[in-house]
Amino acid sequence: MSHYQKSHTLERDSLGRLVLIDASGNYHVGVYPVRAFPITAPGAGISIMDQSGKELCWFDNLGAIPEAELGLIEEEMAAREFMPVIEKITKVSTFATPSIWDIETDRGPTRIRLKAEEDIRRIAGNTLLIADSNGLQFLIKDSTQLDKVSKKLLDRFR
Repeated sequence: MSHYQKSHTLERDSLGRLVLIDASGNYHVGVYPVRAFPITAPGAGISIMDQSGKELCWFDNLGAIPEAELGLIEEEMAAREFMPVIEKITKVSTFATPSIWDIETDRGPTRIRLKAEEDIRRIAGNTLLIADSNGLQFLIKDSTQLDKVSKKLLDRFR
C-alpha cells in the first residue's frame, strides 16, 4: 500500500471526474475514495482507488488529508455512499420472502422489496444492513432502539 505524499494532487476535471496526479506526473482519471470501515469507523482509513480497483494512495484518517482535497473526497463519498437510515418499519406485506416493506427513513418514507432473509445482515452489535431487491442498502443503526412495532416486524425475519 502506498502512503500519501504531498507530491500527489487530487482535482476534478472538466467532466467532474476525480483525477489523481501521482508523484511521476501520471494522471489517473475517474479515481474514487473508499472507506476501510464505512459504518464502524467512517473517519479512519481511506483509500483512493483507480477504476480497476487498484489502490493509488492511503490516508490513515480524514485529518491526514489536505483541506482542499478533503472537500473533493467528502463530496465524492457522499454521492457514492447514499445509505438511508431506517427509523421505522410501518408495514410488511407478508412474513415470508419476498415481501414488500413500508419504511420511514431519515430521508422520508419509502417502500422496499426484500428478496430473502439473507438480505438482512448484522454488521456489528445491533447494527443491521438491509439490501432491497434493487441493490440499495438501508441501515438500521441500532435495532434495539426501534419502536415496538418495528422490532416485532423485524424479528419475524431474523
